[in-house]
Amino acid sequence: MADFVDFLQLPYKQLVLQRNEYLRTPGSIDTSIYLVESGSLKVYVVDDDEEQIIRFGYKGNILVVLDSFLTGRPSSFYIQAIKRCKIRIIAKEMVFDGLDPNVYQKWWIGVLENLVLQQMEREIDLLTTAPRERYLRVLGRSPALFQEIPHRYIANYLRMSAETLSRLKSLDLDQDLK
Repeated sequence: MADFVDFLQLPYKQLVLQRNEYLRTPGSIDTSIYLVESGSLKVYVVDDDEEQIIRFGYKGNILVVLDSFLTGRPSSFYIQAIKRCKIRIIAKEMVFDGLDPNVYQKWWIGVLENLVLQQMEREIDLLTTAPRERYLRVLGRSPALFQEIPHRYIANYLRMSAETLSRLKSLDLDQDLK
């Protein structure tokens, strides 16, 4: 935790995004680190003119446009506010220059390990064919997601219709009442 506290002490810019405003669009190079202080965002790509949500960010989450951050090349991701957001933006250079190299390396390795584990969980979610299993996996892993993100976006993330998600939630509620 001390490493995260050090990270929070770095100089930053504050950004407020209104609902539906974009933080990033495809084709831009982005090497910033974003800490979501309030609100929520979705990270997505467009495939065959259809939005495919791959990640969310809400209070306390760190977002990085990882492909661009690591390569310095343009990204293919959109990041858009779902709700009004307050975001802390920390430049990559500030992290490199502002933290002790040992602190930075330890912190960054932790961030990368977390992102890799999240990506592995996401891949398992997508390979799991049963909608109920996908729903239960995400609910177990990220219960706050269902408090912070509108269900139509969660349904997209889970690759199911909003009606299917609603039905699954109702089933769980019915079972809890028994």
